[in-house]
Amino acid sequence: MKKCTLALGCFWKPEENFKGKHGIIATEVGYAGGETDKVTYEEVCTGNTGHAEVVRLTYDENQISFKKILDLFFKMHDPTQKDMQLPDIGSQYRSEIFYESDDQKKEATETLAKFNKIFNGKIQTNISKIKNYCRAEEYHQKYIEKSRL
Repeated sequence: MKKCTLALGCFWKPEENFKGKHGIIATEVGYAGGETDKVTYEEVCTGNTGHAEVVRLTYDENQISFKKILDLFFKMHDPTQKDMQLPDIGSQYRSEIFYESDDQKKEATETLAKFNKIFNGKIQTNISKIKNYCRAEEYHQKYIEKSRL
């Protein structure tokens, strides 16, 4: 099993979208990329922590490749928007791929270049080494699924 961490706006919808995909074993929402390893939703919402809302995926690389996950990532949000995914505005809603290995970094860079051609050079997605991941509060986990009950 491998992990990857992606920021593509508010984390509720991406978690819902990824959880049913073949090869995705588990989803979790959280915060990554900021200056501390412990942060709350309220702190992230200020836009001052440096964290992005993220979905963390555990996946079986024998069933789904990281490149396929990245293809889905670029199709699930508007990667041409900087620090926002309408209607959510702020750096915590940025588009970012947090890599966990050199292989993931290479694949992220190649996939971003492919989509940047498709979007005429307008991609605003960042690629960064994962740092300071923090699991979001329990009420955010599987939020859309819980709200249907």
